[in-house]
Amino acid sequence: MGERDKSLPLIELRSVSKQFGSQEILRDISIKLYHGETLVLIGESGCGKSVSMKLMIGLLKPTSGDVCWNGCPIQERPEEELLRDRLRIGYLFQGAALFDSLTVFENIAFGLRQNTRMSNGYISQIVDERLNDVGLPKSVASKKPAELSGGMKKRVGLARALALTPDVILYDEPTTGLDPIMTDVINNLIIQTRERRPVTSVVVTHEMTTVRKVSDRVVMLYPLNRLKPGENQVIFEGTASEAFASQDTRVSQFVKGEARERMRELAVA
Repeated sequence: MGERDKSLPLIELRSVSKQFGSQEILRDISIKLYHGETLVLIGESGCGKSVSMKLMIGLLKPTSGDVCWNGCPIQERPEEELLRDRLRIGYLFQGAALFDSLTVFENIAFGLRQNTRMSNGYISQIVDERLNDVGLPKSVASKKPAELSGGMKKRVGLARALALTPDVILYDEPTTGLDPIMTDVINNLIIQTRERRPVTSVVVTHEMTTVRKVSDRVVMLYPLNRLKPGENQVIFEGTASEAFASQDTRVSQFVKGEARERMRELAVA
């Protein structure tokens, strides 16, 4: 993503706000993503986690504030340069978001065919390698998404995200809807991916097993309508262990799955 100065964050949101029409989702948040780390974003549904991730890679534009890659605001960069750098970002969407009409092979090969001049033979080799990376046999390549289990779809989605050998991988709720065993399979794949190549990762999740297992650093966002006056929307930043030991009841009850404070709020409302 451009020339790298490793003393700078790879990606940074600087005092970013985002509105959709009259609906304010994010207000003046600042988040830094450093080279080689796995940053996990947590928080209640609707607090802006996925929006933050899309802002990080320029899929959305901020209403105010700066999104920076290696210290440079991306709005100052030529569009063709941004498009080129986005090829170095892999994205595992919620639900995998596979093309239903394409086979597994065609889904994984899609980005390679659209953005490179690789031969069919070389593309086939890469698809086989990526299937192996995510623990799937070559025989899966001819299947359509409808023939796959939820866990297999997630793994195919990850194989597709890895196809162009990205520097950054974004995981948007990668374990949602999976059983505990398959959740652990996906968690292990996230770790193995980082061990195989020098990749920087952002994970949006509600799964605390994922937070504990894959994170280097955790950021928690809080809904704007329940913030204290003058309080920042980022209410926690630190390690998973620090999150579970937090004295802020909003943080500790969220990560421990306790609803006491929220139940009181709902009773008052």
